[in-house]
Amino acid sequence: MLTIHGVTRSRASRIVWLCHEIGLEFRQNPVIQAYRLADPDAPDAPLNTHSPSFLALSPAGTIPVIEDDGLTLSESLAATLYLARKYGGDLGPADLSEDALMMQWSFYAATAIEPDALTILFLHAPSRLQAGEDQAHVANAAERLIRPLKVVEAHLATHAHLVGGRFTVADINLAEILRYAQGYAELMGQFPATMAWLEECQSRPAFRRMWEERLAEPE
Repeated sequence: MLTIHGVTRSRASRIVWLCHEIGLEFRQNPVIQAYRLADPDAPDAPLNTHSPSFLALSPAGTIPVIEDDGLTLSESLAATLYLARKYGGDLGPADLSEDALMMQWSFYAATAIEPDALTILFLHAPSRLQAGEDQAHVANAAERLIRPLKVVEAHLATHAHLVGGRFTVADINLAEILRYAQGYAELMGQFPATMAWLEECQSRPAFRRMWEERLAEPE
């Protein structure tokens, strides 16, 4: 059985969502990020990314990691693309061209969107007054995101999905990255087709199941 190492409050959410979409059973080992713990090296600390047993599996000390049929694989996008190819049916590629396009969109999301989207996730707090420095970082990140989001918007304005005219792993990978910036209306409001697509992705039962599981985990 597939094992996912990592709590769902991490990039493991992408893998969990995909597994729910395709009905793939898995065991989840709830490794938590060390930075979330006061003393991750304490004898009574929960299993975390500093724990020797996890570092033996993943020397980089990051989650998620999957184990499947003797393969140990880190990097969440590598994991989702692998699982979609092996188990995903229509969520995976039908041919080499689709495979290349799914990788293209996934890597574009990771390189052109995710770093600045994470800045917004961590620093944008719409319910409270923020320090001026944080506001400036968020504004700069949003400005940098306009160019890549225009690319996404142009595609989604004329296509219901990213690849093959159907919902695939590429949609999962991009949607989970765009979620980080979703709460910043000043930015995302400029891209109505992208927001409509994102909301449709997040209305899927498999996403809602993943999200409920994520919310049930300790913060």
